[in-house]
Amino acid sequence: MRVLENKIPPPIVAALFAFVMWCISLLLPTVEMSTAIRWVLSVVVIATGVFFCLAGVVSFRQAKTTVNPLKPETTTALVDSGIYAISRNPMYVGFSLFLLAWAVYLSSPWVSVGVLGFVMYMNRFQIVPEERALKGIFGPEFTQYQAKVRRWL
Repeated sequence: MRVLENKIPPPIVAALFAFVMWCISLLLPTVEMSTAIRWVLSVVVIATGVFFCLAGVVSFRQAKTTVNPLKPETTTALVDSGIYAISRNPMYVGFSLFLLAWAVYLSSPWVSVGVLGFVMYMNRFQIVPEERALKGIFGPEFTQYQAKVRRWL
């Protein structure tokens, strides 16, 4: 299945999973929750997701390396400080949090499968190929970073 590796931009993948989650919410029962609570929880989770995404982009820009996840071989610096000292993939954590916020808003426990599906897809078709490329570029330095910092959180 290498044909899918690093082919679909992560925001598109997240949007596709969000659409599937919405479709599931139309078919399966929801949990009764006030609209105000759904909105507040969703906004808090979205804000956290925005923080992770922006912190990741800022760190990459400061290091003057590519933000393009479809071409990991063009990476020029191993970023291991800032948000990257907490997560090796903060932007993907951010997208996962966006999907979690969407699940809260839809108020259907069944749609949470979309968040899990996104994480599994990203691990297999985005992160593993990225890590393979980074090992090729940075060798033992990247291996040490992997041992020190978790993939997600």
